[in-house]
Amino acid sequence: MAVVPLAPPITPELAKKIALGKRLLSWYQSHKRDLPWRRTLAGSYGVWISEIMLQQTTVAAVIPFYERWMERFPTLSSLAKAPVDDVLRLWAGLGYYARARNLHRTAQIVTERHGGVLPSDPKEILALPGIGRYTAGAILSIAYNREEPILDTNVIRVLSRVYEVSGDPKKSAHTQSVLWDLARAVIPEGHASDFNQAMMELGALVCTPVAPKCANCPLNAVCAANLTGDQERYPEIDKTRKWKDDEDVSIALQNDRGDFLVVQRPADDPLWGGLWELPRARRRPDETLEQCAARAAFEAAALTIPKAELFGNLKHVVGNRRITLHGYHAQIAGAKPAAGTGEWKKLEDFSGIAMATPQVRLVTKLKLSLVQGSLDF
Repeated sequence: MAVVPLAPPITPELAKKIALGKRLLSWYQSHKRDLPWRRTLAGSYGVWISEIMLQQTTVAAVIPFYERWMERFPTLSSLAKAPVDDVLRLWAGLGYYARARNLHRTAQIVTERHGGVLPSDPKEILALPGIGRYTAGAILSIAYNREEPILDTNVIRVLSRVYEVSGDPKKSAHTQSVLWDLARAVIPEGHASDFNQAMMELGALVCTPVAPKCANCPLNAVCAANLTGDQERYPEIDKTRKWKDDEDVSIALQNDRGDFLVVQRPADDPLWGGLWELPRARRRPDETLEQCAARAAFEAAALTIPKAELFGNLKHVVGNRRITLHGYHAQIAGAKPAAGTGEWKKLEDFSGIAMATPQVRLVTKLKLSLVQGSLDF
């Protein structure tokens, strides 16, 4: 006679897991948003692209970028074959351009070593450029339904409140470890894809940082923070932000043929690597903006300028840095080739090169100054 194995005892922890899984999956089927990467037929490729784009960027901002990307690079192999300049140009506006370079390099590696399909093995996928523990978990669980955890800001918030997890997950390795263990433990068997997406969706739509909609939450009966009224205490993140203020100067060098010098950032630059810009320098404490403009010209092309004229400035934020970018113009004689990776281009040709959004905005100000005749050309 066959021995029938006994079911595991229903402990309070197991009961909460069962309730959490059933309630969340049911809620997700009725409330999930119609996002393009959910309805795409691109499989693991579409999941990967969307997850990389969503890092540091909101869903609303990502949607048009994702749709343009998938139109231009509908498959992983098409991305692998594309020139990196095309990839960076299409990424322009999303920021943190190392993400785009990593996408391009990973596509090439996957094409060469994995037959053009992202691997489903955790060790293999973690070895790819730009794919860390979270992105690997997202691809493996969402695309391949493997019971791998994910831990973005939304999931952190949900788990921290449901289980009242103490400590700052951004600073405490122990708190991070606890949350990763929970994220794995609560996945219902066979439902990793929907469950992990549901956790992120709940954090985005209901379990919000401020004024969470607990009355509408499917987990309110099993959420420890809701039961004690401490929802907004969790996660215990230090919300004070230390800002660093910087001043940058870009110099619009114009030769006597009307061309302007653009230079390419080093590929290993974590923010703007591989992008083109007007020569730029960060102002030192001991120099004026005009002196910084002159230094930018010399460092970019070994050019000495007689004078520089301000044509505009703008402000932008990168991480914890608040940057004021000043634009100066200077005329130079002749058409001396630029040093390094510089090129002379007409302003109308700037649209064909990959430039970061602040540089695009600055060039727009330059064009306006030209039209208005406010620069002494």
